[in-house]
Amino acid sequence: MIKNLLFSLAIAILLPIFTLSCTDTGNSNGNTSADTTKTDNVKNISFSLIKTYPHDTTSFTQGLIIYKGRMYEGTGGDDSNVVSSQPSRLLETNITTGKILRSLDLDKKYFGEGITILNDTIYQLTWTEHAVFVYDMNFKKLKEFPITTEGWGLTNNGKELIVSDGTSNLYFYDPHTFRLLSTQAVTLNGDLINSINELEFIEGSVYANQWQQPYICKIDPASGRVTGRIDVTPIWDRIKKIAPELNPRDDVPNGIAYDSDTKKIYITGKKWPELYEVQFGN
Repeated sequence: MIKNLLFSLAIAILLPIFTLSCTDTGNSNGNTSADTTKTDNVKNISFSLIKTYPHDTTSFTQGLIIYKGRMYEGTGGDDSNVVSSQPSRLLETNITTGKILRSLDLDKKYFGEGITILNDTIYQLTWTEHAVFVYDMNFKKLKEFPITTEGWGLTNNGKELIVSDGTSNLYFYDPHTFRLLSTQAVTLNGDLINSINELEFIEGSVYANQWQQPYICKIDPASGRVTGRIDVTPIWDRIKKIAPELNPRDDVPNGIAYDSDTKKIYITGKKWPELYEVQFGN
């Protein structure tokens, strides 16, 4: 408790120091580029650290969700990728201990990406293989859908699946047929933003990690407008100190999970040793 209290105080002190800029970066999980943006007028949303939990350091986190009180995680990695020497996986993990309770390995030709669960059905994206896997809650594969874009982040609004592909777009799909229903461009201060990554739908808004950036963008799904951002720099700085072996280019903030029953929010990053329960400000 003392550890969490001190960390919360440190965050409260440090947050005003950081000047926010949602600078665009690369359009894939392996490449980066930079764009310029207009004057930054987007609201800064504060956050508080509530509790710290262990997180499995072999998990190159691509998707993080809580469903009916249980945490599930989708990871990336195959034997030809420098990021990870193990297959991509679909996991059920213990929130409190970080221990893996169940695991399903993907074929090594697939790089796993975002996951979501809708009506007791698990959906998992792949990065460049143009395949979406569908499972029951026992991790039994039910079907596979094609997708024309890359797969990055995945969430749902209770009716539709919402997909990101590393560009400025959100794609809305029918969960039964995976038919594309609509596409919504995402803008920040009137400019398109790229590198939209891991997604979570929270109380009517889409929250999105921005690849290789310390920002979680709050997006109005109807207009695509970024209405606010959370700067998680203090947490990322902490990770860099306690796990200096991590690659600052690849092992970045990624993973937002919302428990709709308890209203708790959790965030983590790729191969991070810690998972954080946080509370976002207004």
